[in-house]
Amino acid sequence: MTARPQFYRFHQGDKVLPFAASEYDARLTGLRALMADKGIEAVVFTSMHNIAYYSGFLYCSFGRPYGLVVTPTESVTISAGIDAAQPWRRSHGDNITYTDWQRGNYWRAIRSVTGLGKVIGYESDHMTVATRMALRDDLQPARLVDVAAQTMAQRMHKSSAELDLIRAGAAVADVGGYAIRDAIKPGVREIDVAMAGRDAMELEIAKRFPDAEYRDTWVWFQSGINTDGAHNPVTSRVLERGDILSLNTFPMISGYYTALERTLFVGTVDDASRAIWEANVAAHEYGMSLLVPGAKCSEVTAKINAFLEDRNLLQYRTFGYGHSFGVLSHYYGREAGLELREDIDTVLEPGMVISMEPMLTIPEGQPGAGGYREHDILFITETGNEDITGYPYGPDFNVVA
Repeated sequence: MTARPQFYRFHQGDKVLPFAASEYDARLTGLRALMADKGIEAVVFTSMHNIAYYSGFLYCSFGRPYGLVVTPTESVTISAGIDAAQPWRRSHGDNITYTDWQRGNYWRAIRSVTGLGKVIGYESDHMTVATRMALRDDLQPARLVDVAAQTMAQRMHKSSAELDLIRAGAAVADVGGYAIRDAIKPGVREIDVAMAGRDAMELEIAKRFPDAEYRDTWVWFQSGINTDGAHNPVTSRVLERGDILSLNTFPMISGYYTALERTLFVGTVDDASRAIWEANVAAHEYGMSLLVPGAKCSEVTAKINAFLEDRNLLQYRTFGYGHSFGVLSHYYGREAGLELREDIDTVLEPGMVISMEPMLTIPEGQPGAGGYREHDILFITETGNEDITGYPYGPDFNVVA
C-alpha cells in the first residue's frame, strides 16, 4: 500500500441496465453527431441526469464528484471507490474508479480518457465555478463548449423504450393514488397516509421491474393549509372532516420520475370549494386539449391564462401549467426547455412527454381556501396526445371517507 493507485478499474458481476445496449448506443450516436458538428473531442458530464441518460448509471454523490467521459470511440463513467463495482454493473461502456487517497484523483481519472489540450464539452447549468476552474487546471482544454441546451433537447424527445417505462411509471403512480385514497379518514395523520402510498408504489415497482434499483420513490400528501404549495413536505397534521387534501405520488424507476396529483376532500366539500375545484378541473381539461403537435408552450399558457381570467381566478395561479418527464427527479434533471410558461416558446412535437397541472391557491380566510391541483401526464402523438394517467379527477370520485 506504499504506492496507492490514483485510479483503477474494478469490474465484477454482470451488467444490468434499465434499457438495452442499443438504446444507449442510439443516444451516444446522437451525442457524437453534436460533438462532430461543434468540433468537440470529449464531453465531460457531471450531472446525474446526463450521466444516467447516456450510460444508465445513476450516482449517489454524498459529497463526492462523479462523471461520464464520452469521446468519439469511448464512453467511461468515473466513480468513487466507495461504490466498488456497482457503477461498472450499471454502466453502458467502461468504468474507472478513482481513489480519495490523493487530492485531484477524480480529474486524473478523467484526464486518462480525455488527454490534455482537447476541445471539451461541459454542462454550464450544472458545473460550479470551482469545478470549472478545476477542469481548466487539470485538463488544460484548448476550448470549452457548453452542451447543456443541446443535450436537454435530445432528452426531451423520448424513444419508444422510454415511453414504455414512463407509461409503466404512470400506472405505478395510480397504484399509489388508490392506496392513499383507501387510507384517508378523519383522525389519521398526513404521514400515515403518505406511507401507505409510498409502500404500495415500491411494491408495485419491484413486481414490474425485478432487476431495477429501488430508491427515491416518495409521496407528498398535504391537508388543510398545507395544500397551499405544490411542494410542501408531509407533516403529522391530523385529518379532519371537510379538509381539502392534495395527493401527490412520485414513483422513481431507474432515474425516471412520474407523477399523479389530485385534489380531494375528507367526507364533504362546501359549495365555495366545489366551485373553485370544478373551475380548476375545467382548466385542466381545457389545457389537456391544447397539448397537440405544433402547439407552442407559451401560446398554450396564454390560452389557459385567458380561460382562468374569464372566471376571475387567474390571480390565484402560482406557477406554470406543466413540464417534461424523463430522467429527472425533485433534485436533478429539470428540462427547462419544455415547460408550459409564458417565456418558453418550444413547439410540441411527437415523442415529447408533458404534464398538465393547473393549480389555484385561495388564501386562508377566503371562501374555498386551499390549494387545488390536478395533474395528468400526456404523450404528444402524431395526431394529438395520449393521457397515460388513469386515476380519476374531480368531486365525483375524490370526496372520500
